[in-house]
Amino acid sequence: MHPLIEWTAAAFILVAAFFLLVGAIGLVRLPDFYMRLHAPTKASTLGVGGVLAASMLVSAFQGRAGMAELLITLFVFVTAPVSANLMAQAALHLKARSKAPVPPETVPERQES
Repeated sequence: MHPLIEWTAAAFILVAAFFLLVGAIGLVRLPDFYMRLHAPTKASTLGVGGVLAASMLVSAFQGRAGMAELLITLFVFVTAPVSANLMAQAALHLKARSKAPVPPETVPERQES
C-alpha cells in the first residue's frame, strides 16, 4: 500500500481516537445526565466517523467501493443525534434535575429590580 494512504488513514484513526477518548472522559467526569448525554453523543459520532473515513480510504485504495462503510457512517450520523434527543426528552418528561447553574436573567423571579 502507498505510504501516503497509510499515513492519512493513521491520522484519521488518531483523530477519531482523540474524540472517542474525550467522549469517554466526559461520560465519566460530568456530573449529571444531560451533560453526560452531550459528551459521548457528539464525540463518539466524530470518532466513529473518523474510523470509518480511514476504512473507506483504505478500501478505496484496494479497489473496493466501501459501500458498507458509507452506510454505517450514514446510519451513525443519523441515529446518534436522534437517540440523544429522545433520551433528553424522556429525561425532561421524568423531570430529571440538572446540576447546571441557572443564569439569573432566565428566571423572572430572580431578576433584581
